[in-house]
Amino acid sequence: MRAMQGPHKSSDHLVRVLTTDGQLRAAAADTTCLVREICALQQTDLTATVALGRFLTGAALLGCLLKGQQRLALMIEANGPLERLMVETDAAGHVCGKVKHPLTAVPPRDGRFDVAAAVGRAGFLHVVKDLGLKEPYRSMVQLQTSEIGEDLAWYLTHSEQVPSCVALGVELDSQGQVAAAGGYLIQALPPGDETQLGRLETHLRNFPPATSWLRRGTGPTELLQEVLLDRRFSVRQTTRLRFTCSCSRNQISKVLAGLGASELEAMAREQQGAEIRCEYCRKNYLYATDELLALASSEEDHSERF
Repeated sequence: MRAMQGPHKSSDHLVRVLTTDGQLRAAAADTTCLVREICALQQTDLTATVALGRFLTGAALLGCLLKGQQRLALMIEANGPLERLMVETDAAGHVCGKVKHPLTAVPPRDGRFDVAAAVGRAGFLHVVKDLGLKEPYRSMVQLQTSEIGEDLAWYLTHSEQVPSCVALGVELDSQGQVAAAGGYLIQALPPGDETQLGRLETHLRNFPPATSWLRRGTGPTELLQEVLLDRRFSVRQTTRLRFTCSCSRNQISKVLAGLGASELEAMAREQQGAEIRCEYCRKNYLYATDELLALASSEEDHSERF
């Protein structure tokens, strides 16, 4: 899991609330700038943009459940053309993400982007939490619908035993650019009132997409007022969201050193250097022949000592 540093400018933010009766906690996020920036870097096609945008928004929402220096990584691996999506976040609202194959060639279906087909019907959601303990917490669940929001809700409800609703959306304009992205998370806290929860579920079945509210200027707090009907709540947290990448030359050098001395020497001899690109931010790192040989020599010294 990557350490998050170096915030980028963004107007995106997340609001976490608790209802005054203590029965529900909820969060809503506007991730428009975040999704637009990351999808541009990943050079995603329209369907991939919607899929990755939903996953980024879901990560941001789950990030509000973290504390301090805790971090979260989510990965979807499935049999669709995207093959693998990865997103990471932390308690401070830093988010990054990538997709293995950004061009899906999956057309819309019934007037909607077919995210499930792009992701793949058979696959798994992997969750890794760095909670500051000796070992990170790891979990894996099978994808239920491959629509991403429902899959995250399934994970929260069945793996973490917290009944949850997750709604995620990405809306594109006529030019195929991200016009709005965001969503909300609602979780029932014990003991819960089944009658009121049932009423809320009925309300949400017919609730307009979060992006339709965000696109006309509704903020996360106002969105939650609509989502939660007449329930009173207090705002517990407001977090700015932004894309960040932790890559550095030192980090890339460690990755290269992990290849081993012989591989580095062959790279220096055959390629006359190396160019390494970060998969998250697309920054290139150039290594001359002598730098690769120096890394190889250092790796040989380390191997001899151990």
